Amino acid sequence: MILDSSLCLETPEFPEALQYLYWTYVASCLVERAWRFALPALMALLSESLLPVALNSFISQLFVFVGGPLVGIFMDTVPRVLAFTVLSFMQTVSILVSAAMIVYATSNGLVLGSSALSILKLPWFSVLLLANAIDRITGIATGVAFERDWVVLLAGRSRTVALARANAMLRRVDLICEIIGPFVFGLALSKYSSVQCILISCVTAIVSLPLLILLVHHTYNVSNGVLDRPSMPIAADNKQSSSPGLKVFTQGWILYLVQPILPASIAYVLLSFNNVLAPSSLMTTFLTQRGLNPAVIGSYRGACALMGFLATYLASLLIGKFGTIKAGAISLTCQTSLLIGAVLLYFLCPMQNQSILFFFLLLVVLSRLGHWAYDMVIAQIFQTAVPLSNANVVSSAEMSLASFAELMMLAIAIIANDISHFGALACMSMAAVAIATSLYWAWSISESTKVLFKDQYV
Repeated sequence: MILDSSLCLETPEFPEALQYLYWTYVASCLVERAWRFALPALMALLSESLLPVALNSFISQLFVFVGGPLVGIFMDTVPRVLAFTVLSFMQTVSILVSAAMIVYATSNGLVLGSSALSILKLPWFSVLLLANAIDRITGIATGVAFERDWVVLLAGRSRTVALARANAMLRRVDLICEIIGPFVFGLALSKYSSVQCILISCVTAIVSLPLLILLVHHTYNVSNGVLDRPSMPIAADNKQSSSPGLKVFTQGWILYLVQPILPASIAYVLLSFNNVLAPSSLMTTFLTQRGLNPAVIGSYRGACALMGFLATYLASLLIGKFGTIKAGAISLTCQTSLLIGAVLLYFLCPMQNQSILFFFLLLVVLSRLGHWAYDMVIAQIFQTAVPLSNANVVSSAEMSLASFAELMMLAIAIIANDISHFGALACMSMAAVAIATSLYWAWSISESTKVLFKDQYV
């Protein structure tokens, strides 16, 4: 579809408030992305097993899967600024507690080589699991507030071009922070001790909290009351009001399963199963135990994020040339091909050779270009096919299913926690992406899809 040139002049409803929102998102993302990289890198120094990191990620995803609807209800029933402030405070405290537990473990002589099972039995590790789970769910909640609620109100739901530009800006901010945060922490970890790096992270988190609160209040003050828009009230029916979380969960699943884009969405969910051949905690642990410099690992994660940044432009080119549906098929096919190459390289060549290891990482990095391009494609398919009245509840169901896919992979990693099983985990990740590609291709060439999305083919 070609937009009229006059639409290019379209501006958001509240441009000044939107600018404050961008800066708030920068402050929020930078701390979260750096700590998301830092924690598994620091935990990898405590044990040679994947078990502690895998269990930590598993518990976090379980919290998201179970507690997501409840946090959503909290955000829908509490004033927006208050909800964001409470969630940001909880996230900062959880980061500080996690950092304290790592410092405690390090100062008490737990170093590389400790038994994974002995670590799991220690009280401080349980506290670490809980703190990181709270950090994860509050981080996702604040992200949802930015990406699904605030930006729509400030850019204007009916201002298609302005909203698209605002969405693209938030995505780029997220990816730039994903590049800078891990790289800076990895560089610091290569020059200073782990305790010094943790202290720097704690100071950054503490300083960023009042800055976040200040920025979000500025956003509110210049928004002319649009952020005061009342939320949808919970039904007065006693049976429904007694279990609103259950109602949201079941209604979301019913609406999700009847959507015509279900196969394309399931393909997107299957990509979440790829928790190994990605910039994940498992890959960070694997690379750390292969002896790579932390700065190199941080650069790897930054390069993956850079691919996401480039994908915001690549997806637009693919959609313009081939149409939305074909662009998704091309993106997934490229990702699958590169991951197949990476897995073959892992099994056919010795990973002890750093040149081969770097080429293996290069294939994984390039595969993220297809991953992020498909992420943008499925977002556009979602926006055009799902009724606006059902968009939030259907999206929640999709996110829950994606969390469940990650849980499954992490559960497998907990069982096969020895580093020697990394190759098998990589094969499973690659297979999930290949199945997603096959499923999407079958859906894209079906007659019902061609009829329903005939305007999105070129």
